[in-house]
Amino acid sequence: MENELKILGVIPSRFESSRLPGKPLKDICGKPMVWWVYQLAQKVKGLSDVVVATDDTRIIDKCDELGIPSIMTSKDCPTGTDRVAEVASKIPADVYITIQGDEPLLEPHVIQTLIDLITSDENIVCATLKTEYHNPVDVVNQTTPKVVEDTKGNIMLFSRAPIPYPKASLNYKYYKPMGVYAFRPETLKKYVSLDRGPIEKIEDIELLRLIENGVKIRIAEVFSNTVAVDTEKDLNRVRDIISRGG
Repeated sequence: MENELKILGVIPSRFESSRLPGKPLKDICGKPMVWWVYQLAQKVKGLSDVVVATDDTRIIDKCDELGIPSIMTSKDCPTGTDRVAEVASKIPADVYITIQGDEPLLEPHVIQTLIDLITSDENIVCATLKTEYHNPVDVVNQTTPKVVEDTKGNIMLFSRAPIPYPKASLNYKYYKPMGVYAFRPETLKKYVSLDRGPIEKIEDIELLRLIENGVKIRIAEVFSNTVAVDTEKDLNRVRDIISRGG
């Protein structure tokens, strides 16, 4: 089915970052981070095309220099999903895949799993993935989101709190929501038409906007060792992994 669809990979790349300004252009073993993310996306057979969506001419210029397709989007996009929605208004596709611009170690099979999930059923209008937490510190850490789903594989809630609370048993696995999202075009249109709800405002997790408005988000489990680059420490860790061929 996926071969009949146009599936566009979008890499949101914002230059301004409170913890690591200019993050997409940070050097990793001789290439900027955005180059590494684009290269991994190119390995995903299910993607028809890949484009970098940015709000800064410095990233556009670097993409042009490296032969990476890019598109300028508004500086006023409050979330990556808003940025992907703007891309959707300019580039027609059947499915849009958000690929975070700060995860140069993301495995291509993760993106393909997401494509397979959303294309498996035309009634799935939004999808994402989860991976198990293995460190108890991550479970109680307020900076790491957790996700729970219902018996049909749809997300019930994201939270930075350790959910569900283990009152009756400690025999439970906690899951991290992956930063890869799949959207149908109509879902992106709906997303930008909605106001931020009270839970999204307090948790600061963008997909809560859909859940708070009754939109079902399908989720599946995947194994991944990706490292998100949020700080200089993360960046050095990724540099070390890549330099060692990992």
